[in-house]
Amino acid sequence: MDFSNRTEILALSVPERILLVEDIWDSIVEIPQEITLTDAQKLELESRLRAYHENPAAGSAWATVRDRIRNLNEV
Repeated sequence: MDFSNRTEILALSVPERILLVEDIWDSIVEIPQEITLTDAQKLELESRLRAYHENPAAGSAWATVRDRIRNLNEV
């Protein structure tokens, strides 16, 4: 890999670097066939899906989790 632009990237502000990372993640999602999971990751996903099916009410909605995380910064 060529990291010749590393200095330029690190010179970006934190918000700009976050946007760059988001762009990179978005580009990865566009090619799901390139994403491979390890056997351990597959087992974990299966375990979580099974737990969800056994008790779908056990978790929290994303909006609730997000609000809890945001409120941590206010303490």
